[in-house]
Amino acid sequence: MPLDKKNNKKTLAGKLKAVRLLILDVDGVLTDGKLVYNSDGIELKFFDVKDGYGLVRLKQAGVKLGIITAKTSAIVETRARDLGIDKLYQNVKDKLTAYEDIRKTYGLLDAEIAYIGDDVPDLGVLRKAGVPIAVHDAVEAVRKTAVYTTRRCGGNGAVREVAELILEAKGLPPA
Repeated sequence: MPLDKKNNKKTLAGKLKAVRLLILDVDGVLTDGKLVYNSDGIELKFFDVKDGYGLVRLKQAGVKLGIITAKTSAIVETRARDLGIDKLYQNVKDKLTAYEDIRKTYGLLDAEIAYIGDDVPDLGVLRKAGVPIAVHDAVEAVRKTAVYTTRRCGGNGAVREVAELILEAKGLPPA
C-alpha cells in the first residue's frame, strides 16, 4: 500500500479496513470530467471498465456503494445499475445532505465511509467522511482535504486503485 502525505502506511490501512461504504462523485472521478456531446446534443460519458470491475469486487466483499452527483444523466443511472450501486443520488445541490441520508440509511459511522471526489462541491462530504480521497487530478483544495490522493486520474483507474487499497487493507484478494 502506498504512503500518503498525511498518514503513514499503517494508519491509512487501518482507516481503509474499517470502510463499509464507498461513495463516489461521477464527473472527474468515475469519468475523466470531460463533457462530450454528439451532433444531436446528447451527452456522452466514458467510464473505465477497470474501475467498474474494482467496484464489483468491493460489492462482492460486502462493501456498500453509493454515487452522489450534481447532474442528472440516464447514462449514470445505467452505469449504476450495471455495477450494482446501492444508492444513487442525482441532481444534488447539497452533497452533504445526500451523504447523511446514505449514512443514516445504513446506520454507519463517518469512520466507516470513504468518499472519492475531485472538485469544490465535494469538499463538504470530504470533510465529513472518515476516509476522504482525492483523485490525482483533483483541484488543490480537494487534495489538501484528502487523507489519500490517488496516483491515477479520475476516469482512468483512480477508482480501481482505491478499490484495491480497500481490499488489501481487509486482507482480501486484489480486484
